Amino acid sequence: MRGLLPLCRGLGTLMNRQTTRKAGAVGSWCGFCGTHSKTKAHPSFGLLFDIDGVLVRGKMPIPAAKKAFSKLVNSQGQFEVPVVFVTNAGNCLRQTKAAQLSHILGVQITADQVIMSHSPLRMFKKYHNKCVLVSGQGPVLEIAKNLGFNNVISIDMLRESFPLLDMVDHNRRPKLPTNLVSSLPKVEAVILFGEPIRWETNLQLIVDILLTNGNLSSVHQTQKMPHLPLLACNMDLMWMAEANSPRFGHGTFLVCLENIYKKITGKELKYEALMGKPSELTYRFAEYLIRCQAMEREGNNPITSLYAIGDNLMTDIYGANLYNRYLEERIARTNPKAVAKIAAATGTATTVPEVDEADNMWESEFALPSATSCKSILVCTGVYNPNAEVPTDANQCIKETVFHGHRDFRFDPALVEPGHIVNDVMDAVELIFEQEKFVPQ
Repeated sequence: MRGLLPLCRGLGTLMNRQTTRKAGAVGSWCGFCGTHSKTKAHPSFGLLFDIDGVLVRGKMPIPAAKKAFSKLVNSQGQFEVPVVFVTNAGNCLRQTKAAQLSHILGVQITADQVIMSHSPLRMFKKYHNKCVLVSGQGPVLEIAKNLGFNNVISIDMLRESFPLLDMVDHNRRPKLPTNLVSSLPKVEAVILFGEPIRWETNLQLIVDILLTNGNLSSVHQTQKMPHLPLLACNMDLMWMAEANSPRFGHGTFLVCLENIYKKITGKELKYEALMGKPSELTYRFAEYLIRCQAMEREGNNPITSLYAIGDNLMTDIYGANLYNRYLEERIARTNPKAVAKIAAATGTATTVPEVDEADNMWESEFALPSATSCKSILVCTGVYNPNAEVPTDANQCIKETVFHGHRDFRFDPALVEPGHIVNDVMDAVELIFEQEKFVPQ
C-alpha cells in the first residue's frame, strides 16, 4: 500500500475550522457578519461506518468511537442522522452484529442498520431454491437460511459424505477403508461467505465441486466450462484486529482459490457476483437502508449526501468512490446537457453511460437512489498507516504501487483517493457536521 500514499497527499488535512458554535444555538456563527446561519431541522445526509479499524480493533473498541456516537444520538438514545454500519465480516447474523455493536458503543443499534458482506444475497432470489454449497465459519447454515436459501449444504456435510476427499491433514484421514456413500443432492451453486478455518479442506472441496459440476461421485472434468455459479462475499485481502499489522482476510483465500483453479484448468475462475466492499451493490443496499431510515423520520428529508468512513483504501475508499461515480453517471444519464457542458469545458469526449440489464434489476429491487454523492473519509486507526515510508519520485511511486484489491476490480488511482484523511472516527463526525452545517439537538 506504500505506493498509494502519495496519491492521497494534499487530502490529508482537515478543513479549516471556520465555524464556531454558540452555546444553545441551532446553527453556525458567521464571524464575518455576526449572524447565525440556520441549519435544516432534519438532516439530508447519511453516514456509512466501517467497523473493524474504525470503531473496533478485534473485540476492543477504539476510544474515539464512543465519543463520536455520543454526538450522533440525542438524550433519548435515538440517532440524529441516518446511520448504517457496513462491514465485510460475514461470520454471523445481522442481529448478532447489531447486538455486539450496541454493547461496544453504548447505543441501541438494530439489525436493519447493519450490512454484512453477505446481506445483498437476499436479492439473488433465483438461487434461493437451488442446492447451494456454503463456505466460511460461524453458523453458515443459519446465515444462508436467514438470507432466503432453502437448500443448503456445508463443507462439513460434504466431508461426512465423501470422507476420502479431505486428505491433507493425516490425522483427519479415515482410519479404515470406506465406501463413498452420498445422500446429498447435486450442488448447483457455491457461495463463499468468508475465510474458513481449515483452508486446505475448503480449497480442495470447492475445487472438487467446480470440476465435477456439483457431483462429487464423478471425476474431475478440467476442460468443462463454464463452471457452476460462484458468488463471493468479502474481498478484503487484509483486515485489522488487535495485532500491530493487518491479518489475512477472505480476499487472500479468494486469491488462493483463483490461482489453484487456474493452475489446474488453465482457465480463469469466474464469479457470478462479488459482494461486500468495494462492490457497488453493497453501497446501493446501504443507500437503500439509509433512505428507509430517513422516510421514518419526522420531516422525511430526502437524503442527497452519503459519507463513508473507513480505514482501508482498497475497500472502503475504493467502494465509496466507485459508488459516487455511479451516482454521477446516473445524473448524467438523466441530464445529457450536463455531460455536454462538462465535455466542452474539459475538452474531453465524454459519453453518457447506457443503462444495462443489471442496473435495471437492482433499481427495481432498491428503487431509485435519492443520493447524488458519496464522499469518502479515511481514518488512521486501522489498515491505513499514515507513517509508512513512500518513494519521493512520482514515477517510482507508480511502479511500486501494489494493488491489494480484488483482481476483478481494476486499479484506478482516482478511486483510492479519499476525500479527506482524519485521525479517527470522532474527527470524521466533526468534519461531516461542519460540512453539512449540522448541529445536534
